[in-house]
Amino acid sequence: MPPATTIAADPAADRESEPQRLTGRSKLVLGVLLVAQFMLAVDFSILNVALPAIGDGLGFSLADLQWVATSFALSAAGFTLFFGRIGDLIGRKRIFIGSLGLLGIASLAGGLATSPEVLLAARVAQGLATAAATPAGLSLLTTSFAEGPLRQKALGINGALMSAGFTTGAILGGVLTDLLSWRWAFFFNVPVALAVVLVAPAVIKESRPVGRPRLDLPGALTVTLGLLGLVYGTTQAGEHGWTHPHALTGLAAGVLLLTVFVLVERRVAAPLVPLGTLRRRTVAWGNLLGLLAFVTETSLVYLLTLYLQKTLGFSPLAAGVTFGVLGAGTVVGGLLAPRLLSRTSTVTVLVGGGLVQAVFTAALLLLGTTTGASLALLLPATFFGGVGNMLVIVGFMITATSGLPDAEQGLATGLASMSQQVGITLGTPLMSAVVTTGTAGATSASAIHQGVTTAIAVNAALVLLGVAVAALFLRDRSGAVQPVDAPRPAPSCPIGR
Repeated sequence: MPPATTIAADPAADRESEPQRLTGRSKLVLGVLLVAQFMLAVDFSILNVALPAIGDGLGFSLADLQWVATSFALSAAGFTLFFGRIGDLIGRKRIFIGSLGLLGIASLAGGLATSPEVLLAARVAQGLATAAATPAGLSLLTTSFAEGPLRQKALGINGALMSAGFTTGAILGGVLTDLLSWRWAFFFNVPVALAVVLVAPAVIKESRPVGRPRLDLPGALTVTLGLLGLVYGTTQAGEHGWTHPHALTGLAAGVLLLTVFVLVERRVAAPLVPLGTLRRRTVAWGNLLGLLAFVTETSLVYLLTLYLQKTLGFSPLAAGVTFGVLGAGTVVGGLLAPRLLSRTSTVTVLVGGGLVQAVFTAALLLLGTTTGASLALLLPATFFGGVGNMLVIVGFMITATSGLPDAEQGLATGLASMSQQVGITLGTPLMSAVVTTGTAGATSASAIHQGVTTAIAVNAALVLLGVAVAALFLRDRSGAVQPVDAPRPAPSCPIGR
């Protein structure tokens, strides 16, 4: 697809006037975007603890209750790339504001639902809104700040709040469900979405395409259905095992459709994802790193929740509060990342952060069955593991969105958001399948402890795979790491002027 061109000021003037510090206006823009991204992250986990209460309140069968989470995940992961490219064509600001409006309406409908059908429809709408808002918000963020210290700082804060939001959702869901009702886990989004929709039009500038090339419908259809197949197949594997017919069918269909997608993109005149972009090392390997980063840390929350409740006997609320330490670690990592990036390189941060995450994830293999000793290990390990994981996430965001013109930032951030959403979605069912295999069908506390330990070992191995990818494939041809402060073109629509 020919890149959509944004209306821009003179580039030379941009380079001369680009502020080196956040101005009052840029802080306001950053605040609006970060509030929205934090809310979207909270939405991924806020209902997890509330699922049993939702089932009791609306009459879900135990077998159907998983669809409260799965319907959201399928929509959020499957349509992210499609909506990211749509934002390039019709305007990212328009997509961003419209999708947050939809999220608010869907959340209100979910909170007022009186039947399983209405609630599931609301969850699908929430997933579609998330699939549109996440890449649009991220592309507005990257096009608002030039590559370099300002963008690194913005992405660092964004990454910290995004990961902290995922942890906060687990805590907030338990608090709201225990003190009020599961319905408030939906209502939480409504005032926040309304505030962003009211403020954003006056604060955020549009990236408006000059021309509107035709949308690659065959590519959009095959990639969306392919991702849906992979997510559905992995979810079924987590529920029933890898050999279940639904799991095998979903995974096979997903692989087949994604293969067809690549073939389609080679032939169409205006591809949804130009294969030349995918051949960029920073785009291809950067997104693989992002996928691994989100698979490992979000699924670790699931594993430790299982361990805390099934082995140590914690309540859902107590288990959720325990992850406040992990959330603090991600905030520290997000604030630390820009400083490390300015002094070293993206590869150094990716490798260093991955090693820190791997070491402290592996330390969790020593968790036992006594509460005191286990918490003494779990709390510092999750804190420092969260720091390392956030360093990787910020490094991934910078790597995957660097070196591309602003007109292609919707594509770049769509790919990055897809890696994020798919990683979050696939992590839990993937590790659930490992736990199921490790327990061999037993449900005792000791068997679950053994299954969780096996899954933690797999988790640490995936982190080390990411370290190897960064070290081997993200260096320049001379073998030296690429610095993050190399000269770069100024953005076509900077803010703060």
